[in-house]
Amino acid sequence: MTSQTARSLRASAAMIGATLFWAVHYQLSAFVLQGMSAVGLTFWRWAIAAVPLLILAQLIEHPDWRAVVRALPRLVVLALLGLVGYNLLLYAALHFTTPVGASLVNAANPALMVLLSVVLVGQRVSKAGVLGIGLSLVGVVVVLTRGSWQTLAGLDFNVGQLIMLGAILVWSLYTIYGRVPGVRPITSTAVQAVLVCVMLGPFAVVQQAGLPLEAPGTLWGLIVIALLPSVASYLLWNSAVSVVPSSTAAIYLNLITVFVVLIGLALGQPLTVSAALGGILIIAGVVITSFAAARRGTLAQTAQTAQTAQTAQTAQPSVDDGAADHRK
Repeated sequence: MTSQTARSLRASAAMIGATLFWAVHYQLSAFVLQGMSAVGLTFWRWAIAAVPLLILAQLIEHPDWRAVVRALPRLVVLALLGLVGYNLLLYAALHFTTPVGASLVNAANPALMVLLSVVLVGQRVSKAGVLGIGLSLVGVVVVLTRGSWQTLAGLDFNVGQLIMLGAILVWSLYTIYGRVPGVRPITSTAVQAVLVCVMLGPFAVVQQAGLPLEAPGTLWGLIVIALLPSVASYLLWNSAVSVVPSSTAAIYLNLITVFVVLIGLALGQPLTVSAALGGILIIAGVVITSFAAARRGTLAQTAQTAQTAQTAQTAQPSVDDGAADHRK
């Protein structure tokens, strides 16, 4: 086995582990929300996760804290979108739909990201990409309408799944604008977790949303959510995407829905034919979109390599040295 193959296998295992923990989050938060408010769960989840995230950021990334302070306005906006907005919308959705129903809508997230990237930042998309986005959107409609045209005509949608549409819209915006210049990923997440505590702290106090010490099951569920989906998944995912292309990683995100469904079936949660069909369409659309993006990325990299080689052949020696330094 070559070293490259071994790295790819480790990356695959890391992405499978990350998506499994995120799937556990869907199922476990539905249970924890029976004993905690959405604000309380969001506050305590990130309050607990902030400690190991800050330690890991310091040990692994050695952050430039002056750059972090300069980036605080952007980090506040990102915390409001990704850590507060997405989670509150997800937890609100779980009051009206099952974890399986929420995860089926969430499966359209990668396709929605591509669509928003086209609209907001001018990203180009191929015909295959358009087909993939279209399939995913059809799948979402099938899930929302439960396969019934009467539901579509009467606008009688599941409220929880409509809220999930808002959640994945917020998460897509968070992802598109989520990179903070000068601040590395673990540090960015750790600081955002601290900001969540500052922003939601007063609301948690007003709601008297303390730790559920008198409900051991709820408390342990909260701790698992804070450590596995909030810390472990993030570290596993970032270690993997440093090895594999992001378009390949996007395909693995579909495992969240697969794991949520499998866990749900084990717990006796129903899966209707329309939900299964809609989920298949969503996942098929994302796979088509991801492969189209991967192919476009490969062609772009080939063209860039050819251009670099041509420049190296025609440039003066002193320029070659500079180009070599730049490629490092």
